[in-house]
Amino acid sequence: MAKLSNSIEEFINTLLEDGDGTLEIQRALIADRFNCAPSQINYVLTTRFTPYKGYYVESRRGGGGYIRIVRVQVENEKSTLQVFIDEIGNSITKDKADQLIDELLRREYINRREYEIIKVSISDRSLGMSGDFKNEVRASILKNTILVVFS
Repeated sequence: MAKLSNSIEEFINTLLEDGDGTLEIQRALIADRFNCAPSQINYVLTTRFTPYKGYYVESRRGGGGYIRIVRVQVENEKSTLQVFIDEIGNSITKDKADQLIDELLRREYINRREYEIIKVSISDRSLGMSGDFKNEVRASILKNTILVVFS
C-alpha cells in the first residue's frame, strides 16, 4: 500500500508542478488511473497534502465532485508556527505527530539529533499512559517544543 500511496503522491505532485502549484481534478480519475478505490486517494490527501506540509485541500464529493489542491507558501516563521500549532490542536496521535516532526526535519527547522529527541519524548513508551489523555499530553509537549524551535 505504501508503494501505491507514494505513486499517487508523486503523480499529484507532478500535476501540481505542471499547474504552477494548483490542481483541480476528479478523485475518480486518479482512482481509475491507479486502479484503486477513491478512499485510497483520500488517504493520500489526508496524510501527504496537509496544511503543515504547505497544502490547502478542498474536496467536494459526489458525481460532479472534485479535489482542489493548492500549494501555499507560508510567508514567515510566525505564520509557519501557527500552522503547526493549529495542526497539533489539543490532541495528536503518535502517527500524526511523527509526520509533523518529519516535516520539521525536512524543512530544516530541526537537526537529526533534535528530531530523535523529540520523537522519543512524545513516544507512547515515554508517556507511559493510555487513552485519549496520552494524545493530549503528547500535543502539549509537542506544542511547547515547537515554540522553542521557532523562538
